[in-house]
Amino acid sequence: MISNLRIATRSSPLAIWQAEEVIRRLQLVQKDLKFELIRIKTEGDKLLDRPLFDIGGKGLFIKELEQALINNKADIAIHSMKDVPAVLPNKLEIGAVLKRENPCDVLISNKYTSMGDMPAKSIVGTSSLRRKFQLKHAFPNLIYRDLRGNIHTRLQKLDDGKYDAIILAYAGIKRLGLEDRITLNINIDTCVPAIGQGIIGIESKKENTKINNLLSRIEDIETKHCMLAERSISHALSASCELPLAAYASITKKNNIYIKAIVADIDGAKIIMSEITGSENKAVELGEAVANDLKSKGAENILLKIKANNEK
Repeated sequence: MISNLRIATRSSPLAIWQAEEVIRRLQLVQKDLKFELIRIKTEGDKLLDRPLFDIGGKGLFIKELEQALINNKADIAIHSMKDVPAVLPNKLEIGAVLKRENPCDVLISNKYTSMGDMPAKSIVGTSSLRRKFQLKHAFPNLIYRDLRGNIHTRLQKLDDGKYDAIILAYAGIKRLGLEDRITLNINIDTCVPAIGQGIIGIESKKENTKINNLLSRIEDIETKHCMLAERSISHALSASCELPLAAYASITKKNNIYIKAIVADIDGAKIIMSEITGSENKAVELGEAVANDLKSKGAENILLKIKANNEK
């Protein structure tokens, strides 16, 4: 039996909350388990003066945590699954995922109640190309500017008047007890969430069967199926986390899984969409079918164009 667990986590308030939530769940299945939090400031946390796609994407938020696992300095690492690339290092796997929080994005503004109420050229802050291109398609008269930093930092920039509104994930806002700041929940039809958004993932070594057996006891199976479906789309399209690919999977009452995915063009003028419903036990195959449908509609060309533009 495992007596002590070393947990690698980012050092932001949200990351610490997520790590502590994993601890709470594990203590319910093994009360005498002891924990050590290893707080790591990742490269993505340090480089805040440039957009994510300029510095290597969201993978920068996890690679130091993964290195701690590989070097046996930690036993597990806690991630927001939206930050985790589709391909993991060979020795590692996602050992478990917790039940998903609401995956939607939210609008936060001190001036306006909706994006439709905002005058032309109002400034909206978001660090995500996915959000930017979808919202630009729906609200083309607004100006979208990069916004980096942890949640409290982003809210402070809004309060300082640097933005008319900002877009954040509902999950992070709720987990930090900041729901009173939410102006509007953005409908999934307006802005499809990031792959894995709202999901806390626990990464571990494949070879460590004792730890993985323990993690399996706190895994939410429906969330796992949804995660596998969404991540299979990203993998099939060879798309990194910072590109404007979005996908959302949900389990229906009939044990089926519904998947919706979009790829947005660089100026938001064109959005390619695909959706499918099938058995949740075929989550990966259904995700791959969605990816193939997106390919047939020109998704790969859009992603290649955006990659080339980002590399200039």
